Amino acid sequence: MKKRVLIVEDDERNLALEKDLLEVAGFEVFTAVNGQDGISIARKEKPDVILMDVRLPDMLGTEAAEKLRADDATCDIPIIFVTASVIGDEMKLITALRISGYISKPIDTRTFAEDVERFMNVRRCIK
Repeated sequence: MKKRVLIVEDDERNLALEKDLLEVAGFEVFTAVNGQDGISIARKEKPDVILMDVRLPDMLGTEAAEKLRADDATCDIPIIFVTASVIGDEMKLITALRISGYISKPIDTRTFAEDVERFMNVRRCIK
């Protein structure tokens, strides 16, 4: 059974690169270009992990993650923020979210799929 990942990323080049790297590594990949679509796809597809950009066109990725955490259907899906914005207040928001981590941009194309897979085993709802 393929590992399932949802990528929520509005930059076309980043989205294509992440998608290609994960598909080559054997993942089934779903994509969204904004937070609301990401939330909808996560609820429908129940991926094993979600890759989330922090700055999305309709909301912050941390806002989308909070909505996913509040939903019983998606509260246990690990969320990895893939972002260049991992300093200051945004880092505090990311680390405050349960079952989340981050990968810094630019990503390391040699280890990206392995980095994603490390987060997949952490699944539990904490309310």
